[in-house]
Amino acid sequence: MWKRLLKGSFLPINDVGVDLGTANTLVYVAGEGIVLNEPSVVAVEKSTGRIMGIGLEAKRMLGRTPHGVEAVRPLKDGVIADVDVTEIMLRYFLKTVTADRVFKIRPRVVVGVPSGITELERRAVRSSAHAAGAKEVYMVSEPMAAAIGVGLPVETPTGNMVIDVGGGTTEIAVIALSGLVAETSIRVGGDELDEAIVSFLRKNYNLLIGEPTAEAIKIQIGSAYPT
Repeated sequence: MWKRLLKGSFLPINDVGVDLGTANTLVYVAGEGIVLNEPSVVAVEKSTGRIMGIGLEAKRMLGRTPHGVEAVRPLKDGVIADVDVTEIMLRYFLKTVTADRVFKIRPRVVVGVPSGITELERRAVRSSAHAAGAKEVYMVSEPMAAAIGVGLPVETPTGNMVIDVGGGTTEIAVIALSGLVAETSIRVGGDELDEAIVSFLRKNYNLLIGEPTAEAIKIQIGSAYPT
């Protein structure tokens, strides 16, 4: 018991921010920063539906999954495509974050969502977060979250343009007076770049690579900043 007390944190998690992305899911804990950053991937055994791996473990299977195991991305184009698998993944990530806590309470959770999300998709996000253990669930548009995150004066009457390129969507918005003056969501993102790299190497060099390798090439060569 004492080993567990010494290993774990005595501080309960009250407020959690979740960036539920097509490519990666990040979990932020108030006062601690980003405590989890893992791929939004779940490995599922086709015949039984049994979960074989979640996050990093499942991502390693992409492009080379064993026969009978499917690597599922439960989010597509920035929104939930498979509610059941998303719920399993989100519950796993939240439990991972709270595993070493001595005192556990159900946290309030803020989830970043695309600006053009439908009401049906909002209900799916809220349902998944509640099922994963959230006490209260709030949603904020991803462009607004990005603007606040980089310190833009979103509450002023001055317009600020934000372009947020994610794995499945690209969010473009003009923000002023704490609201979205204009916004659009293009369901094209980094995943399409990965697929284009895979296709290019296959067609031009007869070379087969998996998604992790394509992503590494994109980050190394296509980044606007030195890597």
